[in-house]
Amino acid sequence: MPIEAKKPSDGTVGKALEVLDQVAAYGRPVRFGELLDNSDFPKATLYRFLQTLSSQKMLTYDPAEQTYRLGIRLLHLAHSAWKQSTLAPVARPHLRDLAMQVGETIHLAQMDNGQVLFVDKYKSVDQFETLAQTGMVAPGYCTGVGKAMLAFLPDEHRAHALLQQAYMQCTPASHTNAASLAAELTQIRSDGIAFDREEHQRGIISIAAPILSDSGKVIGAVSIATSTSRHSLDSLKSFRPALLKAAERIGVEAAVWQFPT
Repeated sequence: MPIEAKKPSDGTVGKALEVLDQVAAYGRPVRFGELLDNSDFPKATLYRFLQTLSSQKMLTYDPAEQTYRLGIRLLHLAHSAWKQSTLAPVARPHLRDLAMQVGETIHLAQMDNGQVLFVDKYKSVDQFETLAQTGMVAPGYCTGVGKAMLAFLPDEHRAHALLQQAYMQCTPASHTNAASLAAELTQIRSDGIAFDREEHQRGIISIAAPILSDSGKVIGAVSIATSTSRHSLDSLKSFRPALLKAAERIGVEAAVWQFPT
């Protein structure tokens, strides 16, 4: 296995954020010993960072269970980021309207270094659940929203984004190489829409469209997701007009909003 290049140091703040990321990665309250076993920091250094993060309410320590978990301050920061740095506030009314119109789950996503960041989700039914959740990062190559955004990136940016794909086979339908993905992206640019053919999660399909600025720049994507027990790929095509209209409206409103580029 190749040795990963050492990242440049970001000083004390960067190291503290590494500890914060480590706690978050467990997805549950975690004990000091578990963190130490998987940390590059000496025991005293790790303990000092945990104490500082706890005093700043970035972490919460439970003395009874002797565990650390993410703190309440992160919720406030996350809410502020959601309002200031994503399409979500502008798109929310359109996601709701689209969900009510088609009766399915709507996903809103943006792209981060070739990967998909789900920034909002609106459910109109509770008969199925998708892996995509707000705040979740997913691969670009095997999601409808990811492929919709990749297809409409400028050539240079798309080439860079394709280099970030792992091409792991999430399901038997997933792309496993750049050549097959590139061929589909050409078709998506022609059609204006993308499909997730159970590529990310078995039993879940979607139709997706890019959200473009007035200059044609990709600023996000929206999808209608459903289960194979409710729809087929062919029946999803009936949602195309409503989907494209929602994507267009979000793009128009984003043009007059201070959306960070």
